Amino acid sequence: MATTISDEELMLQVREGIGEMLGLLFDRYQQPLFSFFVRMTGDRALSEDLVQDVFYRILRYRHTYKPGSAFRAWMYQVARNARRDHLDRQINEASLDEQTIPSTVVPLDTVSEQQQNALLRRALLKLPEEKREVLVLSRFQELTYEEIGKLLGCEAGAVKVRVFRALQALKEMVHKLQNRPLLKPGLQQGVRYDM
Repeated sequence: MATTISDEELMLQVREGIGEMLGLLFDRYQQPLFSFFVRMTGDRALSEDLVQDVFYRILRYRHTYKPGSAFRAWMYQVARNARRDHLDRQINEASLDEQTIPSTVVPLDTVSEQQQNALLRRALLKLPEEKREVLVLSRFQELTYEEIGKLLGCEAGAVKVRVFRALQALKEMVHKLQNRPLLKPGLQQGVRYDM
């Protein structure tokens, strides 16, 4: 029965003070949020802490959820704020350990494919935060352009342009990391940009 209840209905119950419903939302979104944070930070332990912070904030700020709005978009806004607050509190920048990022791809058969995925993960971490975030939200968290637009305060068309530009920047970063000039106009053969 609980799996048939929509996220929005669960959140409305949480908003009304039925805290047990937060557990169902946690079960649904713990892994997607963890994946989002790992891809944004490269730090598994920090990502686990941020997931906990998001659900604490959902409970604490439940009154700010507007009935009728998409829960997932609201939750990712809470997640973005939690991450931003963490960065603001951080005194020294932590170095990103690229090897802590898990691959969401099924174990690969060939060494070259594994190297290619590692290269793409390194390139993603080297992108500016706003480009990395739009790629992670659209490609990994599978938010629609409309949902991302609500998070970023822009139209879906602008999000589409940002995703395109972020993909271009990712492609350029891959070539830079490979110490190869960028071949235009197409993508380099043999390198998948969909991770």
